[in-house]
Amino acid sequence: MSSRLTPSQPLSKPILLGSSDTLKITLTTQEGKSAKRPHQAFLLLQDQDGKLDVSYPFSVKESGKAKVDLTQKDLPVQFLTSSNDTSGLSASIVIASFSTTPGYNSPAFTLQVKTDPNTPAPPAERPLRYGKLPEIHHVFRSDPRSPPKIISLVFLAAVVGTLPLLAGAWLALGLNLSSLPKAFSASPLSHACFLSSLVGIEVVFFLYYTTWNLFQTLPVLSVLGVTAFLSGSRALTEVQERRLAGTR
Repeated sequence: MSSRLTPSQPLSKPILLGSSDTLKITLTTQEGKSAKRPHQAFLLLQDQDGKLDVSYPFSVKESGKAKVDLTQKDLPVQFLTSSNDTSGLSASIVIASFSTTPGYNSPAFTLQVKTDPNTPAPPAERPLRYGKLPEIHHVFRSDPRSPPKIISLVFLAAVVGTLPLLAGAWLALGLNLSSLPKAFSASPLSHACFLSSLVGIEVVFFLYYTTWNLFQTLPVLSVLGVTAFLSGSRALTEVQERRLAGTR
């Protein structure tokens, strides 16, 4: 069944929409006598009391041709009640744009929804309501705990046990402690700062493991790291100069 819509003149007879029917509305929007695509165009359905309405946008092309399809599945559950079966729904077409041309908002027809009596209506979902929610109780994790002392002592013994191996490797590679006075006399500040910064870094790590937190450790560690880099570069340069001169 097809009906022709006339602007500002609603149809005299209601349009029936059965459970297996599809309502198809096609129209062409114009500005003056030329077709033009509006900013928005939609079909507005309202119950007779005006307490509930829902809009369905038209699919509009640049040529102004618009189309919208509607079935019972697209309707809210409230529109499928028995009261709307008799009174019908008011269907209006709304067209608007940003131009100076006045918009269009006029009833087009009455939609009569005919539901299948043998098919129960789907249950209405509870609408979302914004309001006070139950209080949220945050449960924070407990502070990290240190491992048992026995594990720490085992790893400490393992580290200390490598020191004799390290000293033996240095002696095997030709450690020359007699060059220390010459190194400190050639560049005393760089060697002293380099060795002191290395010892200081180890002390900072020990304090971080025992008492300090991360915010206390990072500033001190940054200063010692920069000092070790600058002084170590100068100290190693001095060692290289003695090596090239053959005095190391």
